[in-house]
Amino acid sequence: MTTLTLAKGITAGLRRAMEADPKVLVMGEDVGRLGGVFRVTEGLQKDFGEDRVIDTPLAESGIVGTAVGLALRGYRPVVEIQFDGFVYPAFDQITSQVAKMHNRSAGTAKLPMVIRIPCGGGIGAVEHHSESNEAYFLHSAGLRVVACSNAEDSYWMIQQAIELDDPVIFFEPKRRYHDRMDVDDGAAAAPRGLYDAVVARPGGHVTVACYGPMVKTCLAAADAAAEEGKELEVIDLRGLNPLDIGVLGASVEKTGRLVVVHEASRFMGFGAEIAAQVQERLFYHLEAPVLRVAGYSIPYPMSKLEEHHLPDLDRVLDSVDRALSF
Repeated sequence: MTTLTLAKGITAGLRRAMEADPKVLVMGEDVGRLGGVFRVTEGLQKDFGEDRVIDTPLAESGIVGTAVGLALRGYRPVVEIQFDGFVYPAFDQITSQVAKMHNRSAGTAKLPMVIRIPCGGGIGAVEHHSESNEAYFLHSAGLRVVACSNAEDSYWMIQQAIELDDPVIFFEPKRRYHDRMDVDDGAAAAPRGLYDAVVARPGGHVTVACYGPMVKTCLAAADAAAEEGKELEVIDLRGLNPLDIGVLGASVEKTGRLVVVHEASRFMGFGAEIAAQVQERLFYHLEAPVLRVAGYSIPYPMSKLEEHHLPDLDRVLDSVDRALSF
């Protein structure tokens, strides 16, 4: 058992994957000598060499395009996009090549690659450094999309993503990088599947579904609600595509109420898809409309205003009260 931050959980997971398979490569801007802007890849180039931990030019389309070629040749590249807002130059490669290669080849070409994207706000950064753009990738058929929220998940999920023969978009909540927890890094296998949702906190009154950076916020909201006798069941979705609707649905059947929380804009956000699936499957179990707590549908604001933009404990609790009022 080792105490790790979320960031160092990814570092340890990458190291274990690279030790196990010489075909695993790490690529990205400043990932080698510097160890990444968040130091997630720190020490890997020193231990595995410049041929396996590759400092690339500042060209996201070229980074992802090169990784596609490497994956087709049998390697397992792990690409780092330095910040979420930097991914757009590579968007054509991801949606036109990465997402479609398996289908285009009638299943004969595998593309085992992981695209790591530090996501979300809360770090006081400038424009293009604090986006929550998961909906773009969720809408692109052919991509697996996951989001970790703590060190244990970051350690195991990065290894599971690397082992897949499908391309994975791997979202990491950058403002949670320094959160610590004990991780059983000596275990032989992960405690759960890559896409499995988990009940982060049990409760009987309202289900709160969340992922990535919002899990910690929702757990804090559950603590506050408990002081008023309200039980929130917090579901950490973890896998966004595919979505573990079974765990979420079982919770909603029990509570009859659902609040979905995410940082991304509310309009056309992932919360809308969750709400649609739940009402299609569980309409007669619902005691209230499915409610959404999300970022406002505006470009990400300047850093001094981000606390007003991001969902917080009070906004989650307000929606919980609304759900209970029906």
